Amino acid sequence: MTTPVDPKSGLLRALGVINLVAARAPETIGVSTVARELDLPKAVAHRILKEFTAATFLVFDDTTKQYRLGPGSLTLGLAALRDLDVPKVARPHLDRLVAATGETATLSVRNAWSRVYVDQVLSPHEIRMSISLGTSHPLHAGSSSKVILAHLPASEIDQYLEDSALERVTTHTITTEDELRAELAQVREQGYAVSMGERQAGAGSVAAPVHRASGEVFGSISLCGPRDRFTADVRERNARLVMKTAAEISSELGYAPSEEA
Repeated sequence: MTTPVDPKSGLLRALGVINLVAARAPETIGVSTVARELDLPKAVAHRILKEFTAATFLVFDDTTKQYRLGPGSLTLGLAALRDLDVPKVARPHLDRLVAATGETATLSVRNAWSRVYVDQVLSPHEIRMSISLGTSHPLHAGSSSKVILAHLPASEIDQYLEDSALERVTTHTITTEDELRAELAQVREQGYAVSMGERQAGAGSVAAPVHRASGEVFGSISLCGPRDRFTADVRERNARLVMKTAAEISSELGYAPSEEA
């Protein structure tokens, strides 16, 4: 049960609201629920929610009349993430991937029903792929996204498919539920995901999941480059390297996969 916030502290009330919305992610939440769980007058809860929405910390859905985290919260979260150990643990592994393959290596983290790039090591090639750190992408488009989605609990995959419109990002994006479910099953079986232009036209990539000590999927690492350099044999070789590297990072984070897995 959520602890009621101090009705005399405006700052604590606001923090209580944003923390409650964050705790419910990826679910959305309405003003009545916020008021009830935080023991706030409904008018006060509504005002705080509107202020956070105006500052882009929350997004309001006109159809459902519900709130969810917005890009402002993401920016703040990424700033906090830089102080965590995962990017520090992953960086030398990304360096080694680039040295071994000559392609760009990236680290992504899950953020509700999307994932966000938080680090990259660029390819030394003049023609190379680069990404914008902090950008958010849906979980059905691209190898870094699909490998995260594939390793979520079945109930969360079902919820994503129910909530998502499976928007077409490029002409190669998977946009039907049946095809996506089949793709996710293959990703789980082989341990990595492949994308050939699904999120960014002209790009090829392979990705593997990074797990927390609890077993929960934290995010993914990938190798990406121009599509014409990602031939079948290169994809296979890079996939082996990415899976090995992701397993090493996960191990350093305390993850020990079960024998059944």
